Amino acid sequence: MLNQVCYRTIGLKYPSSLSTYLSIGGYKVWKKILKEKPDPINIINEVKLSGLRGRGGAGFLTGLKWSFISKSIPGQKYVVCNSDEGEPGTFKDRDILRYNPHQLIEGMAIAAYVIGATVGYNYIRGEFYEPISVIEKAVNESLNAGLLGKNIDNSNIDFNLYNVYGAGAYICGEETALMESIEGKKGQPRFKPPFPANFGVYGRPTNINNTETYASIPVILEKGGKWHLELGKPNNGGCKIFSVSGHVNKPGNYEIPLGTPFIELLNMAGGVKNGKRLKAVIPGGSSAPVLPAHIVNNLSMDYDSISKAGSMLGSGAVIIMDESTCMVNALYRISHFYADESCGQCSPCREGTSWLYKILSRIVHGHGNVSDISLLDSVASNICGRTICALGDAAAMPVMGFIKHFRSEFEDYIKNNNNRL
Repeated sequence: MLNQVCYRTIGLKYPSSLSTYLSIGGYKVWKKILKEKPDPINIINEVKLSGLRGRGGAGFLTGLKWSFISKSIPGQKYVVCNSDEGEPGTFKDRDILRYNPHQLIEGMAIAAYVIGATVGYNYIRGEFYEPISVIEKAVNESLNAGLLGKNIDNSNIDFNLYNVYGAGAYICGEETALMESIEGKKGQPRFKPPFPANFGVYGRPTNINNTETYASIPVILEKGGKWHLELGKPNNGGCKIFSVSGHVNKPGNYEIPLGTPFIELLNMAGGVKNGKRLKAVIPGGSSAPVLPAHIVNNLSMDYDSISKAGSMLGSGAVIIMDESTCMVNALYRISHFYADESCGQCSPCREGTSWLYKILSRIVHGHGNVSDISLLDSVASNICGRTICALGDAAAMPVMGFIKHFRSEFEDYIKNNNNRL
């Protein structure tokens, strides 16, 4: 059941090449669309049937998102891929770019046909030197093979794809900040509404999805939405790539069916390192609330199960922490990141993330007070829901999660490390 969707070229010789992708049936769906020009509604319905949810973190139904933009709307439209991958603990999308770039290109081309776009932008984190070189080569291969460009294969269908490089700002992983960056502006989130489907890149209707989401599309349309849905479970169709890191013996990316028990994923990653006991898991990247071992051990890896447990699947970055982990220091590192990456546009986030870090810094350096724990919780709760984008929530939710499940450890840390006396 492993690597059936986005990683299906891994293990093949020259996995990123056009010839390898063609050998497994690549571009077959795109060529059929160019020839037959099917009704976009039929494609959207198949994607809806597949149960594919956005793989970037939000988990919004992809088919429904595509339906927000009508092919009949006149004027320029765009498709945008979020390959920024800035969420700490996440390293799955860069491997799609490295090992299966043509499937991403085909998925974006199909999305462009569905909404009537002729231009696509793949926004890539600027530090990804190797993935950038591979996807650039893949785009050129597709152009030279007549799979992209103007009037592709005499179909009267145009689609050009451009790779755009970011400069390492976490905030540009937020879809509207990403679009601002594409336009050459400072990467800051926009107010919504209007949403990208109405006012996106250069003020035109735009569909934006994550790398893994677009790369899933060709396989879904080749094998059928029902096939994809049944790989996973109801409301959680298909496979998901989990980036497993931390205290495990075999950290890496694992593409497995949604609904797989957490224990099975942990075993795939070789179990907890050095035979130690599991203490806690962050199941969806650093912005997801932490879950203690006794909760996560009984969960399956899907959107609904993780949500019901009080966290979120997010990007699928599974950070494993063993019994030796100091939860105070772990939260301190996370809060440092969000204080540094806040774009500063919203006061609750700009000031709040800074205060979270300062309070935790005070605790870590032995000058804390037990009352600081409640203060942290209060500051975090006053950030949530009060910012233009979700970065404020992303900074606040780890704080509330750590305190909820490990408050006693914070109290003990303060009592045993207080140097004020």
